[in-house]
Amino acid sequence: MSQNVVELFKDTPAPPARAEPAEPRPQSDPPRARRAVSRARALATHDRTRFAIRQAMYVAGGALHTARRTWDARSAARYERMIRAAEVAGRWDEAKEWEERGRQFRAARHQRRMDLLNAPVRIAKGAAWTAGLGTGSLLALGIAMAIYNKEPADVLAPISAVIELIHWVTVIVAVVWWPLVLTSPFAVLAYLWNAGRKHQAAPQWALPVHHRGIDDEPITPSIVVKAFRDLGLAQLRKALLAMEDAGASLLGPIRLAGCGVEVDVTLPSGVSTEEILGRRRKLAENLNRHEHEVFITIPPQPRTVRLWIADSGALDEPIGPSPLVMEEDLTADYYTGSAPWGQNLRGDAVGLSVFQRHILLTGLSNQGKTASLRALALWLALDPFVEFRIADLKGVGDWRPFDGLAQVLIQGPTDEHVMEATHMVEGGVDEMQQRIALLEQSGATDGVTRDMARTDPRFRPIVFIVDEAQVAYGCGAKGPDNRPYGGSKATSRYFQAVKKIHDQGRAVNVTIWEGTQDPTDENLPKRSREGNHIRGSLVLGTESQAKMALGEAPVDAGAAPHKLRRGLDRGTLVVAGEGIKMDAGQSSVTVRTHFISGKDATLVTERAKARRNGVTTLSVVEAPEDVDVLTDVLAVLGTEPRMRTQEVLQGLAQRNPGQYKGWNFGDLTSVLEEAGAAPHKSEGVMVVARKRVEDAIAAREDAIAD
Repeated sequence: MSQNVVELFKDTPAPPARAEPAEPRPQSDPPRARRAVSRARALATHDRTRFAIRQAMYVAGGALHTARRTWDARSAARYERMIRAAEVAGRWDEAKEWEERGRQFRAARHQRRMDLLNAPVRIAKGAAWTAGLGTGSLLALGIAMAIYNKEPADVLAPISAVIELIHWVTVIVAVVWWPLVLTSPFAVLAYLWNAGRKHQAAPQWALPVHHRGIDDEPITPSIVVKAFRDLGLAQLRKALLAMEDAGASLLGPIRLAGCGVEVDVTLPSGVSTEEILGRRRKLAENLNRHEHEVFITIPPQPRTVRLWIADSGALDEPIGPSPLVMEEDLTADYYTGSAPWGQNLRGDAVGLSVFQRHILLTGLSNQGKTASLRALALWLALDPFVEFRIADLKGVGDWRPFDGLAQVLIQGPTDEHVMEATHMVEGGVDEMQQRIALLEQSGATDGVTRDMARTDPRFRPIVFIVDEAQVAYGCGAKGPDNRPYGGSKATSRYFQAVKKIHDQGRAVNVTIWEGTQDPTDENLPKRSREGNHIRGSLVLGTESQAKMALGEAPVDAGAAPHKLRRGLDRGTLVVAGEGIKMDAGQSSVTVRTHFISGKDATLVTERAKARRNGVTTLSVVEAPEDVDVLTDVLAVLGTEPRMRTQEVLQGLAQRNPGQYKGWNFGDLTSVLEEAGAAPHKSEGVMVVARKRVEDAIAAREDAIAD
């Protein structure tokens, strides 16, 4: 039977196997790991997380800064650092000085430690003496009180009072002690947090948005070395990588300098300063600065460049008003004073001495040239012994405040105004020649001294100012002798007059200042620009123009007015020459000049006029309509065949003060030239010939008769 059962089960088909569950299809949601990473990133970059990390890092950074400062104060680490920096810079005298300071610090520290060993004995002795003297004094006071009050118990009254005071002090300390203990950690944390916040100890990504920019990164030695390494100069990069200290020995100390820092970099062999000057923009970008925020100059040391690196955005801030506007009692002295012109890049005040110096300021249009030139004249106007003769060949009123202050004020851009300006400058040549003759007659051996200029009106300083001088150099008008007024050739009357003043005027207090635009060889001749003692340039278009404005040497040494920003660096000048303070070996200085508005300029000139006796300004060079100048000149000449121009002017002023007061050489020359009786030179001085005046009168009568 069992066999039948087996066969029965054997023939019965097996039940179908249960199907395995199918693999789940991929879902559209990210995996858990990806979601976790995303959430962690969102949490880490959340403002609250950044805030918490920033506060914690402030505390940690403040603690580190405090520890470093404490270590520097209690150890010689500071002196060791300064010695190494001085040795790297090659300043051996400075290294010796820091070494001596370090020795003195160690000696003083050793003495303090020795004093601490003896301190317990001294403290014990002092405490014993104090206790004995105090107890004796209190007993003596108690005995005196007992005798006075006739109460024996009063002997111990002072000691009891002191014990009671000590008791109450102990009670107060016990009450206050635990609050102080509990709050002191929070006070320490607050101090450390504030120190870390001041030094921005948190990482960049945790800082607030307005503090997170790379432009605010401080300049450190590693940043400077990396900036030079990435300049693209193979020889420089190779030398830096080969140095054991990674190039740190090439750097001098990084010094605070105004609104930036300054550092000297000694270049390795095979790298020239010209190569660094040619990569100013790339170097600035490597330092996380704009090009205009990095200035490169050549110091006296060989193979060295000096970098001045501005704080980000500092050069876009105004420098403040001029002292001429703020200080109403400010005075000027042509011989000993300096005009408060502005500030250098370090933020130091810049004064310019104009004593017996010819000045040339140039730049592109509308960049502050006239304002910079006028600021010098406004200061000098406060010296009542200085005379001004001004030609503004733009004629839009920039120099109008000098009306009533200058002896001559010409305003306008036409050929007629250029002719008047030329006569004015030629009158300066006549004045110069007259003064040279007078100086020779005086027998003075030291030139025109300050006392002579203040006591003798014939030697007072005269400053000729020609603004927009390119108009005069470009004028094509010709005079009666067919000589052109403008141009750069030897026949140009204006050019020749300026050249003569440049040659000899300084010695007799006759100087000329010129302001011009966009210098070229045509509108600013080489001989004219090189005759100036002070040459300044605002922003220019090309390096060749910069060399025309300042000379080749300053530009080769790093002066770069063509690197200034047009419209943004208005009023910023690169100045070369005399009369301005410069560091040793420096050939130029960048000056951010004070701006004085037309309204403020008027206020300054009003103060200047109040210090003078009154000046009649001649605005247009022409003969008075109600007088006959030729007849008056002939009357002054009398029987003399010729007379010096200065004497003729004096005779005219005496003859008719109402008409001729304020006339100068240019005025007289203009009228006589037009009549055909121009003054001429005789024995080295300009004279008026009676024969020429008579011929001019006769020719005029013949013309009327015809």
